[in-house]
Amino acid sequence: MIRKKADQKIEFKCIRNGNGETEQHLIAEGVDELYGKGRLFNRMILAPGNSIGEHKHEGDNEIFYFLSGTGEYNDNGTFVQVEPGDTTVCNDGEMHGLVNTGDVPLEFIALILY
Repeated sequence: MIRKKADQKIEFKCIRNGNGETEQHLIAEGVDELYGKGRLFNRMILAPGNSIGEHKHEGDNEIFYFLSGTGEYNDNGTFVQVEPGDTTVCNDGEMHGLVNTGDVPLEFIALILY
């Protein structure tokens, strides 16, 4: 299967009571395409000042790989600046959040696995 860029679904959602909406480009669509091993594999874009609200992962983990822009990642209450090439992992039982602190879009890949 090949999914051309023009055929990718794009959604705009406020995530976990964050500020503004997150633009989500669905790379793989849900549990079926991830063979029941996860539920999300997206390219995400946060506009300047937008955020993903702090939240806890239960029964899964989430990995972010940053492509462009800069932001502040909340790693269980420790705030760390992130930039292109950085990777974050929020394991089962941990909390995280993210805000775009730069003046350009913050773009990253997000993967949630069970």
